[in-house]
Amino acid sequence: MSAAATYLVSGMTCSHCVTSVTEELTALDGVESVSVDLRAGGTSTVAVASVGPLDRVAVRAAVEEAGYALVDA
Repeated sequence: MSAAATYLVSGMTCSHCVTSVTEELTALDGVESVSVDLRAGGTSTVAVASVGPLDRVAVRAAVEEAGYALVDA
């Protein structure tokens, strides 16, 4: 069963930021792809496709490991 989720991330400003977040999220078990809609200086949208639902705590930890913050909707 595939799952898709969208997260809001603050603090991203450039392509390096996108790469960092993508690498951290891709390392989570079950993640198939990550797509980032960068809003430099604002809140970026990160879409994650995975084989099943992801644990939000793990997603938050991965985003924070990359140096950014997950925004609660």
